[in-house]
Amino acid sequence: MNCFHADLHIHTCLSPCGDLEMSPRNIIRTARERGLHMIAITDHNSTLNVVVTMEIGRREGIYVIAGCEVNTCEEVHCLCYFPHLHALQVFQLYLEGRMTSLPNDPDRFGYQVAVDANDRILYEEKRSLFVGIDAEIEGVAAEVHRLGGVFVPAHIDRRSNSLLSQLGFVPFGLSHDALEMSRATTPSAFVQKHPELAEELFLHNSDAHYLKDIAAVYNRFYMEQLSWDCFKAAFDHTGNKDSFIGYFYD
Repeated sequence: MNCFHADLHIHTCLSPCGDLEMSPRNIIRTARERGLHMIAITDHNSTLNVVVTMEIGRREGIYVIAGCEVNTCEEVHCLCYFPHLHALQVFQLYLEGRMTSLPNDPDRFGYQVAVDANDRILYEEKRSLFVGIDAEIEGVAAEVHRLGGVFVPAHIDRRSNSLLSQLGFVPFGLSHDALEMSRATTPSAFVQKHPELAEELFLHNSDAHYLKDIAAVYNRFYMEQLSWDCFKAAFDHTGNKDSFIGYFYD
């Protein structure tokens, strides 16, 4: 098995509160500098900067997982990862049909822009990408899995926009592949407070909205190669619990 370093929660300049320096080109450059082999682009409620990041990543030797961070109607943030661009495109249509018409406030949340490989702005999303979509968490999980993807409730330890903050518990029967914790805690510290979740698989990602935060924490995946099949197999609950563990970037 090979060891691959992965930060699977990174926002681009498309996300509200995301710095305009978070262009795909700058993200890939920073990921290489910090020793990452695999990243995921997970903008809020949109996938429009994923393809260009994947293209740059292929040229620069960084494996990019197509992803999105969905805010459900319960105001729970969830990471969604997809196996190929067709699934990503179908999911973008799913999002478009459930988004709010509330306009973004650039003065408060920043601009939401999609760019090309040379950082030129191609599109500005005028609707707020921060507001929850018209879909419950179970429905989002079902759609992600229907498309062959991986579903992970995000930053479960946070006091806002997490399963525990919004619902108070992990719903029985929720079809999820892992749980993510923020860089504000560690897996061992979190499990001490929540022993009922000790058997869960955990991701530990940066949730970077600024270049300086990329790889602030990351995961070590033990896989044969950088591929979707190996990535998805790492979430196999039947015996792969040690396929990844979280570490702080130093």
